[in-house]
Amino acid sequence: MLRKIVLFLAAAFIAAFAGLMLTKTLPYYTFEKGINFLTTKSDETNDNPFFRLGFYVHITTSLVVLVLGLLQFLPVLARRGPGLHRQLGKGYVIGILALAAPSGLILARFANGGLAAQVGFTLQCLVWWGCTWRAYQAARQRQWSLHVDWMLRSFAVTLAALALRGESYVMYYVFETKPIETYLTVTWLSWVGNLIGMEILLETGLGRYFLREFMPELRSKLAA
Repeated sequence: MLRKIVLFLAAAFIAAFAGLMLTKTLPYYTFEKGINFLTTKSDETNDNPFFRLGFYVHITTSLVVLVLGLLQFLPVLARRGPGLHRQLGKGYVIGILALAAPSGLILARFANGGLAAQVGFTLQCLVWWGCTWRAYQAARQRQWSLHVDWMLRSFAVTLAALALRGESYVMYYVFETKPIETYLTVTWLSWVGNLIGMEILLETGLGRYFLREFMPELRSKLAA
């Protein structure tokens, strides 16, 4: 029961974050160059069509896959049967493999903070793509335990956007680190820390928990 309560609270928190990110993302669709995050970029970068394409694809698809990823782990939807779960999963996988991760690589090329930030964001996108691809392969091979584990790893990287903002706030306002120190630290900590945390949870049986408690009917139908 305690685990279910914790997972419910985590899902509610992620859903609230997705709503917040939607409100933060909407102003960008005026396609103006001098707003919010874009003000940190030079005029040359803002005028670069490659950067702008990557930016708008990334902010759109990252929010979509965040929501789709969350829906994958809601038992009320999983128990509706394999059809809905499969369609949500396809959207999540395609969104990351074809759009969110590749566009993230574009943004990594233009990242503030120099080589350390560029390498950090590049590796994040490559690991994100790799975990998602491995989850897809496991599903195709009907290796459901591996599929769940790799999906959880993929979603841990998806949640790097949430971790980055939370960690930045704590570092800057609680530990009073300098802006550049904060930025370079969370560039790496946001996704590496999430993956380490997820590996710990997997070792304690989180993947098996989802199979046992949330997906027994779904698993049997997909295996048929």
